[in-house]
Amino acid sequence: MTTRWPWISMLLSIIILVSPLGTGVLRDAFFSRELLSRSIAQPIVFIGLAILISICVIEWLVRSIISKRRSGGATTS
Repeated sequence: MTTRWPWISMLLSIIILVSPLGTGVLRDAFFSRELLSRSIAQPIVFIGLAILISICVIEWLVRSIISKRRSGGATTS
């Protein structure tokens, strides 16, 4: 592993947001003319974004821990 950047989860997030389902939910949440549709879709979008950001942070933390352990070197007793 050469980088700590969470590229796997970032790629997954982009794929989800660009998919037809993702763009439809985003469109309903922010560009719908109906108030009921917006008020239903906005919490779904915010919860989904929070989950995607959490996954990115977790991947970054795991990569950081693995990188620190590998840089310490192996000790033999």
